[in-house]
Amino acid sequence: MFYSIPFTPRKVEATESRLKAVYDAAKLGLKGDALALAAGMLPIEYRQLTQLDPVVELAAQKGKADGEIELSKIMHAAALDGDAKAALEILKHQHGWVAKQAISVEVDQRISITGALAEATKRALTVEDANVIEVKHAIDHIQR
Repeated sequence: MFYSIPFTPRKVEATESRLKAVYDAAKLGLKGDALALAAGMLPIEYRQLTQLDPVVELAAQKGKADGEIELSKIMHAAALDGDAKAALEILKHQHGWVAKQAISVEVDQRISITGALAEATKRALTVEDANVIEVKHAIDHIQR
């Protein structure tokens, strides 16, 4: 069985209302397919329209820039009013500022009783050998 699906091609033009819809969507931070759908177009229609008319891309760029400047003004006003968090975010994201990093090192050592006894015995023998050598030098010195 065959079903007939009615199809009427949509004519895509850069009308004033369509450019305004693209501008508004871009101002809110939407991009790509989300921008197209919010502006009332299919993603493929938006891509075709941007290729046919460069004003559409300009409307998206202008909307993005206007959205950024509005939010930037809000962040700067908050920072100037004493909001330290806003000031810190502006420093980090706009001026590339990075806070100094503190490094904490913890050492967890385990001591082996047998190993410690072996080291102590070795040191004691070394000290004892040194004492024997000193006594021998003293005897040699007295005999001269």
